[in-house]
Amino acid sequence: MKLIICSVLVAAASAFAPASPVGHRAATKAPMSMDAKGDLASLAGKLNPVVNYFDPIGLADQEFWGLSNDQTIGFLRESEVKHGRIAMFAFVGYIVHANHLTWPWPMTMDGTPFPKTGSPEVVWDAIPDGAKLQIIAFVGFLEFWRESAGTHYMSGGKIGEMPEFDSKYIPGGALNLYDPLGYSKSRSAEDKERGLIVELNNGRLAMLGIFGFVSASSVEGSVPFLKFIDHYDGNVMAPLTKSILPSLSL
Repeated sequence: MKLIICSVLVAAASAFAPASPVGHRAATKAPMSMDAKGDLASLAGKLNPVVNYFDPIGLADQEFWGLSNDQTIGFLRESEVKHGRIAMFAFVGYIVHANHLTWPWPMTMDGTPFPKTGSPEVVWDAIPDGAKLQIIAFVGFLEFWRESAGTHYMSGGKIGEMPEFDSKYIPGGALNLYDPLGYSKSRSAEDKERGLIVELNNGRLAMLGIFGFVSASSVEGSVPFLKFIDHYDGNVMAPLTKSILPSLSL
């Protein structure tokens, strides 16, 4: 059990670091086939014409881990897309659980219902460890697949694209999250570009939104417009502390 817990935690943590380049992803200083910094500056003007390109600490000029500047920008752009998507899920999920909305069926096989009390953080603490591990393991698997399949985003691959699963292993493409219904295949290039702009802006707004929710629940009065959010006494930066980590004795 300890090995399983450690394994899924390590898998989920891979979202915050690039995969070790192997095979066709060899880490070299050779530039990618695009002008990454030029594309970044052009994209910034479309995302926010008022602020436009804004990089006060020069992240777009860095070369992380001894890689090229283009590869570094690929990593940063992919990270923003990932965090924005997760933040959009988190923002909606926080609202859902803050209003105690749940599925009508039991949460577990023994008939235990979904918790309907306290803040969303309290709801998370109340669900069984097994459910938490399932969530972490599933997200870790998706992250592993993103890093290992297709052309890597640090080597010229498309930013934010989730590689499709082979139908031999996932019948019907049930986990093809990028475009499960095939909607994007019929969209024009202009429409896809507009969709990217909308997604990035919504992701940025969602990141600020979930920061606000978590701050308001952790420090009363920290967000004046969110005083109605239930207070949470736990540590939001260590969401597994109450149920898993204290029981580990490695």
